Amino acid sequence: QVQLAESGGGLVQAGGSLRLSCAASGRTISSYGMGWFRQAPGKEREFVAGISWSPGSTSYADSVKGRFTISRDNGKSTVYLQMNNMKPEDTAVYYCAAHRRTYSSGRGLADFGSWGQGTQVTVSS
Repeated sequence: QVQLAESGGGLVQAGGSLRLSCAASGRTISSYGMGWFRQAPGKEREFVAGISWSPGSTSYADSVKGRFTISRDNGKSTVYLQMNNMKPEDTAVYYCAAHRRTYSSGRGLADFGSWGQGTQVTVSS
């Protein structure tokens, strides 16, 4: 089992930036794809960004392309989500997740088997 813990959420003004961190423990995750999801009140949990453990393999929801960047630090078993030019519609609880299988792909909820507890991100106007 992989334990995931998000941090870095908070309140930011529109146009500002935040960097979320996802620290993994309990198991080596260097061979697992990782992703960020978010869930706003009354909304379904949605895919935000994903990264495989191979160079250059990233994926983003259309709504965040050009603004958010997902990255990883293999030595720290940590995944980051750099969020720039934030908008009020980015307000949500952000969750880090790990794929169910090594070297797998996919951005659907069912593709991910381990989840963090989430961190609140609020963007004010």
